[in-house]
Amino acid sequence: MSLVTEEIKAKAEYYSGDEICQLKSKELLIEIGMPNGLLPLRDIEECGYVRETGFVWLKQKNSITHKFEKIGRYTTYGTEVTATVEQHKIKKLTGVKSKELLIWLTIGDIYIDDPASGKITFKTPAGLSRTFPVSAFQVEEEVKDGKEANEVKEVNAAVEVKDA
Repeated sequence: MSLVTEEIKAKAEYYSGDEICQLKSKELLIEIGMPNGLLPLRDIEECGYVRETGFVWLKQKNSITHKFEKIGRYTTYGTEVTATVEQHKIKKLTGVKSKELLIWLTIGDIYIDDPASGKITFKTPAGLSRTFPVSAFQVEEEVKDGKEANEVKEVNAAVEVKDA
């Protein structure tokens, strides 16, 4: 059963399609001060964000398992991931499990107590928690290509102005 109702969708910033949802999920993570690689989802069908309550959802075609290479941990993301977000916190998380030894544990909260520490904590609903470096979940953006594209636009604009 989905936690996302039509009533919630009506109040939300709502997007559909993988490309825009990938972009919006990374933008949201950055906006709330979390690492941009925290939700490495694929084939996202829809996503939404209700700013008044902080409720967020992402729906993908299939569950995926992702390995965070820098810490050697596997995390599985269900077809629907929901949470309530605020600055440096993801609470009431559903649809995410992490493998600890041989057991898959549900992740309920993710938070950064002190951004200067460079540490992020993952907590289960049972109260167990594990802390890792924030850098393990940060994905380097291909900024170089974006800068080159902007430079080309500026050059083109300059050329157009000179021709006029």
